[in-house]
Amino acid sequence: MSLLEVKNLSFTYGTGTAFEKKAVNDVSLSIEQGEFIGIIGHTGSGKSTFIQMLNGLIKPTEGQIFLDGKDIWENPKKIRKVRFKVGMVFQYPEYQLFEETVEKDIAFGPKNMGLKDDEIKERVASAAKFVDLKPELLKKSPFELSGGEKRRAAIAGVIAMDPDILILDEPTAGLDPRGRDVLLSQISSYHKSKNNTVLLVSHSMEDISRIADKILVMNKGNMFAFDETKKIFSKGEEIEKIGLQIPQITKIMIGLAKRGYKLPTDIYSVEQAVNEILRLQRV
Repeated sequence: MSLLEVKNLSFTYGTGTAFEKKAVNDVSLSIEQGEFIGIIGHTGSGKSTFIQMLNGLIKPTEGQIFLDGKDIWENPKKIRKVRFKVGMVFQYPEYQLFEETVEKDIAFGPKNMGLKDDEIKERVASAAKFVDLKPELLKKSPFELSGGEKRRAAIAGVIAMDPDILILDEPTAGLDPRGRDVLLSQISSYHKSKNNTVLLVSHSMEDISRIADKILVMNKGNMFAFDETKKIFSKGEEIEKIGLQIPQITKIMIGLAKRGYKLPTDIYSVEQAVNEILRLQRV
């Protein structure tokens, strides 16, 4: 049994009005425990609407979502419990900070789960460590932190709930290249240490290719592709045709293959490319 399964999932905004628009159209897929899934698509592709349905923030117009084999909307009064299991970090999550101190902000989720004080304290410390927030920052107001520190504090607040599934919507948006690399590294380390399931939405195929086991590509509300990362990049030219940018190294390998070099085109890292070129030289 899959950890998370969606069947014929659809969502329409403004149903029955002149502004009716289908944001997600008949998506079906299964996600297993421990997988790291990248979700990519251009603006308006439906990726944000899709993940908000997984978290129970919006109810599907059609279709079902199963978490551990149970329909999350079977009992609407218990949908809040789903959000403890499927934690959501929104784009620009620092806008969600509101408590008097960073420590209280991170503790907000665990406290609402009804945990005891000792466990809450332990979870706050653990989550802060995961995102590399120094202990002295926990007593500060979240509004005194730098932009990158605010981002990490907000993510720590979701991590502290220890969700079975962690969903991050464009977590690196607005960060400089170094800040983006650090945050992605921390998310990857968190995934490896917890062996939980992570879904990361990004507009950057470069970022996704570095850390995802599988990639979901959305296009105009439809699931364009959902497969292992390597297999997704074997469709590099098709992905470009729907308006998405593939990694530069993938473009280079496709170009070399077109010029007659016997090189694979499903390459998405410089290391892979170097190995393949060296292999070709040895032939």
